[in-house]
Amino acid sequence: MFKYSLDNKRYHTLNYFFNKKFNSKVYKISLNGGFTCPNIDGTKGYGGCIYCSKSGSGDFGGDKNKPLKEQFLDIKKVIDKKAPGSKYIAYFQARTNTYAPLDVLKEKYEEVLKYDNVVGLFIATRCDAISDEVLDYLENLSKRTFLTIELGLQTIHDKTSKLINRCHSLEEFDVMVKKLRQRNINVSVHIINGLPYETKEMMLDTVRHLNTLDIQGIKIHMLNIVKDTPLEKLYKKEKFYLLTKEEYIDIVISQLEILNPEIIIHRITSDPDPKYLVEPKWLIKKFGVLNDIDKEMVKRDTYQGKYYREK
Repeated sequence: MFKYSLDNKRYHTLNYFFNKKFNSKVYKISLNGGFTCPNIDGTKGYGGCIYCSKSGSGDFGGDKNKPLKEQFLDIKKVIDKKAPGSKYIAYFQARTNTYAPLDVLKEKYEEVLKYDNVVGLFIATRCDAISDEVLDYLENLSKRTFLTIELGLQTIHDKTSKLINRCHSLEEFDVMVKKLRQRNINVSVHIINGLPYETKEMMLDTVRHLNTLDIQGIKIHMLNIVKDTPLEKLYKKEKFYLLTKEEYIDIVISQLEILNPEIIIHRITSDPDPKYLVEPKWLIKKFGVLNDIDKEMVKRDTYQGKYYREK
């Protein structure tokens, strides 16, 4: 068994990490804090990244029209039926969750930390949306609870980044990772496989770059083409190549093989809403993708970090 897994996975599972840290089953509860994004309101760009739906990133991030407590309890009730007594991570997922005045952030973060059995916060954001003032607060917060900042990167390649309208540079990203780690704040990074015109080697290069940074976690997604997005328009116009399920699995495994084994895998496939998904349709069967990754890793007799070389 891979040493960072409790269930015969061959990669460093989040379930393993939570179990070791909290000695309990831990679930993330996605919340929508009603934030916007500097890439939507014109500060950095308009319209967001080309793959973002009208609700922004994090389509399962809760209903922004409901109070945070109601959002939290709606999901907690479902979880409690199958796993009573669990602990929870409050996950601010939708859009850019540090992009607001400090007093607004404090009000929302501090509120959810008071909920029963909440042991930490995950905060999804952008590298260009964390002020020094907010960094100071996050440092204080990390001393009081288990905190992870999830930074969207998607790709290290400038040409792709411009195509998908990220509106920040790789240098800005690297600088923010260093700032967070200097304050001992955990960092997880979100990347996307299958972005238009990227090759397998380009996707591997993104992971190679992350190996040079001090990060604690990674989310690996397949590109989702969602209805009513600029990406859907681009796809219909240019019909750029989409990875097959088999190609995606091959790339993910190759990424895992070169990835530092101490980096936690927060997610390894996408979880799109079938009502809005245009392509690829194979993503709808999430557990089939996960199972096929496991089977192929056994077949190859491989594991996370097999070809990782510490520099």
